[in-house]
Amino acid sequence: MIITLFLIALALLGAPLFVVIAALAMIGFHGQDVDLSVISIEFYRLSEMPILLAIPLFTFAGYVLSESGAPQRLVRVTQALLGWMPGGLAIVSLVACAIFTAFTGASGVTIVALGALLYPALKQAGYQERFNLGLITTSGSLGLLFAPSLPLILYGVMVQQLGVGRPITIDELFLAGVLPGLLMVVLLSAWGIWTHRRVSLQRFSWREVRDACWEAKWELPLPVIVLGGIYSGYFAVSEAAAVTVLYVLTTSVFLYREIPLRRLPKIMHESMMMVGAILLILGVSLASTNYLIDTQVPNKLFELIRANISDKYTFLILLNIFLLILGTMLDIFSALVIMIPLLLPIAVGYGIDPIHLGIIFLANMEIGYLTPPVGMNLFIASYRFGKPMMEVYLTTIPFFFLLLLSVLIITYWPELSLWLPSLQH
Repeated sequence: MIITLFLIALALLGAPLFVVIAALAMIGFHGQDVDLSVISIEFYRLSEMPILLAIPLFTFAGYVLSESGAPQRLVRVTQALLGWMPGGLAIVSLVACAIFTAFTGASGVTIVALGALLYPALKQAGYQERFNLGLITTSGSLGLLFAPSLPLILYGVMVQQLGVGRPITIDELFLAGVLPGLLMVVLLSAWGIWTHRRVSLQRFSWREVRDACWEAKWELPLPVIVLGGIYSGYFAVSEAAAVTVLYVLTTSVFLYREIPLRRLPKIMHESMMMVGAILLILGVSLASTNYLIDTQVPNKLFELIRANISDKYTFLILLNIFLLILGTMLDIFSALVIMIPLLLPIAVGYGIDPIHLGIIFLANMEIGYLTPPVGMNLFIASYRFGKPMMEVYLTTIPFFFLLLLSVLIITYWPELSLWLPSLQH
């Protein structure tokens, strides 16, 4: 008990998360006289998973896209198509950020890459300063539920490794996130339309649509190729990741010539630093998960909760409250690897589908990016736009409540997440 408290104190003082998790696993296994080689065996099991290839490949592709001129071209296309609507530029910002976050992951790249374009454009178009800041900050994590989101893939890998509940695939998770993700975009878009319905509109021009689409002619087919290939069964998720990298490199380096070859090693280094951290945490987390399962911690926790909560919907309320609090303290990857091994068996015991649990979890984590003290989007937006963090936080409050409403709908309307995956069967 003293050692556990000591390790928790180390984590609070800033010790690397993988060190704390690995130490807990090693202490637990040592106490049970289990050989510590079981931890290295978990890393080996992880390396054997074909889906694992998708994580570094999609991450690298996202970093390359963020370094290219893709953000500017994406914004121009969406502005040409939607700029004529009331609140059109707000919708442009939401759609562009959601798509970009889906490919770049929950790393804050979206705020840095698109904020420089969208923030001054919104201001010039007559949108309120507070609204602009809140919108860009919120949109930085809006694509977490859309394929090929890295957290979606990571959740799928963990569920497959745990083997709790019915078997699920990454393809099913990609489909499950579509409607809940669109719900979030639609609710925020409706708020943008309502609050800025009197802002002067941009005239629709077929010529601008044509020119914008021509300029982005190499980016526009990418989602169709990747997602169409996955859902048609033409290639697997890991193969789709490889196709994405090849396509992005070909367009950015050789066709647009925006990224010289000498910059690729630096981009690779930055993206793989992030991937390495995720995989290291995931490996030691799976080892600690085995210890928890061996000592029946999830079962004991489930029995304790079951003794006090008999109703599935009451459990879901408490789950949302817990996840909202969790999102204020942990980043999404740490939250996934620490909590999913504990939450999944309990949720399955209450009859909650593993796919639905994943969408609920990630939707709550999206809100976590906007809440202190660890809300990453707040820090990045504060630094990027030179605003005090408290000011940034206050601008996100209306968006926070809209996202909270969407989380409640996602939680208590499971068909929203499960309908599209059910069509595969």
